[in-house]
Amino acid sequence: MLPGNRPSAQLAYGRKRVLCRFAVLRYTLGMDIFSIMGSKPVLIGLHLGFAIIGIDAFLWLFGEIKNASWHTKRLRITALIGVAGFALSWLFGGYYYVKFYGELVKPVIKGGLAPWAHNIIMETKEHIFLFIIPLALTALFITFLKADEFGNAGLRGRALALSGFIALLGLAIGLMGFVISAAARWG
Repeated sequence: MLPGNRPSAQLAYGRKRVLCRFAVLRYTLGMDIFSIMGSKPVLIGLHLGFAIIGIDAFLWLFGEIKNASWHTKRLRITALIGVAGFALSWLFGGYYYVKFYGELVKPVIKGGLAPWAHNIIMETKEHIFLFIIPLALTALFITFLKADEFGNAGLRGRALALSGFIALLGLAIGLMGFVISAAARWG
């Protein structure tokens, strides 16, 4: 029997071929996932989806604080979801802005029917969005107070105002994003 025709040699060769095909398949799937995740529509969807999660979480936090029953675990989880939602929205939106907006979208808007959409709305959105993460973190830190500390400090009204303001700010930023995307579609 020739050395290459031994069953063990054929089995080893077969394993190498299967492993090689698996590595190529894993590499191409990985590259496809990264290319899909980096595409414009997916980035916009992730940016919007996580922003909605953040808005909803702070509306939920508003309701929890208004309820006046200080469930520390529920408050912290709600605020943490909101902070994470806004942070991920910030991350995906920032990546989209750096990769696509300046090169592809901004010239279309500035050369189109509504150049004010970039000059006013986008500039406003860029600067307002910088405040939402620190405000959300402030609300999160408030949830780490004990019920008696929260009550003695008289923070209920301020915490309600803060969580409501964060949700409204998120909605306002979403409306600005809609105007900007509409201006890009109008061309």
